Amino acid sequence: VQLQASGGGLVQAGGSLRLSCAASGRSLGSYDMGWFRQAPGKEREFVAGISKGGDGTYYADSVKGRFAISRDNAKNTVYLQMNSLKPEDTAVYYCASRLPILGFRQTMSQWPYWGQGTLVTVSS
Repeated sequence: VQLQASGGGLVQAGGSLRLSCAASGRSLGSYDMGWFRQAPGKEREFVAGISKGGDGTYYADSVKGRFAISRDNAKNTVYLQMNSLKPEDTAVYYCASRLPILGFRQTMSQWPYWGQGTLVTVSS
C-alpha cells in the first residue's frame, strides 16, 4: 500500500490543521492506521492511531483532547484533526499502516508502510 500525507503548513499557536493520508494500491479497510511525528533532533514518536474498523482510537498523552484521528474507508483516507496547536507540535508528520496482527501496536517497528511526511510548523 502506498500512502500520501498532506495538509501540513504554518499555523499560529492555538490554531488548527487537518492532515490527510490517502492510500493507493490497496484498500485501507484492511489496515490499522497511525500518525507519527518527528521533531528536529528527536526520534520519531507515535501520535495517534485508529483500528481497522474504526472502533478503536489511540493517542499519545501529549495530544489527548487536542487531536482526533478518523478514517473514511470509502475514500481510502485517514485524517488527523489537530486543534489547540502548540509550538512543541512542530514536526514532520507521517502516516503509516499495518495489518492488525495481535492487536493495535504503537511501536514504530510494527508499522511497515509509511508515507513521505508533511511538515507542520506552529509559531508562538
